[in-house]
Amino acid sequence: MLAAADRVVMISGTGRGIGRAIAERLEAEGFRLSLGNRRPGSGFPGAFHHRFDAEVAETASAWVAATVAAFGRIDALINNAGTLTPFTLATGSEAELDRHWAVNVKAPLRLIRAAMPYLEASGRGRIVTIASTDGKRVRPGSALAYAMTKHAVVALTHAARLEGWDKGVRATALCPGAVDTDLIADLPGVTPKADRMQPATVAEAVAFLLSLPNTASVAELVMNTRMEPSL
Repeated sequence: MLAAADRVVMISGTGRGIGRAIAERLEAEGFRLSLGNRRPGSGFPGAFHHRFDAEVAETASAWVAATVAAFGRIDALINNAGTLTPFTLATGSEAELDRHWAVNVKAPLRLIRAAMPYLEASGRGRIVTIASTDGKRVRPGSALAYAMTKHAVVALTHAARLEGWDKGVRATALCPGAVDTDLIADLPGVTPKADRMQPATVAEAVAFLLSLPNTASVAELVMNTRMEPSL
């Protein structure tokens, strides 16, 4: 298993919820953290903080460049920042759909493109994209724009895995079910609160994935909160 010592991990969207739990878990493990947020600097005094706004294209490459300037390397990228709002075939504007594509797909694409040379140089680079079970199927009540873009980001993660494989990059699409965060707090038809996964559970899965050697690659990890057919 790979040790955390000296490994530099970039994590997007750590202000709350899953991203914050991931940062807490990896900080405890001993990783060196570079945290990208629209309003940088919230908590984690030992981490490197930089502005990253998923809707502002140039902040992706700027954050990657600043991380390399600060640490001299990048060993892992955790694509966590995302958005979810109600959207169906009958309701929801194209502007809202465009925002889902910008945040959930184009932003991770930009980060992967910018970070890939450094992940390859690491020889054991890791990419973990927080997707969703909605990226594996559409069920009654699924927010359609979210599901569409999470399907796309699963494909993006597979593409990154293929692209970087020969240079030691391993990429995983981590697909949890309903997680108890503000993202789904007011959405109709979601899993009842008592049955939702905790952010710390997702963070534990991320820590596990980062510990695996190159010879144990996990392309997708689906974590259900309800009984469903195999995804």
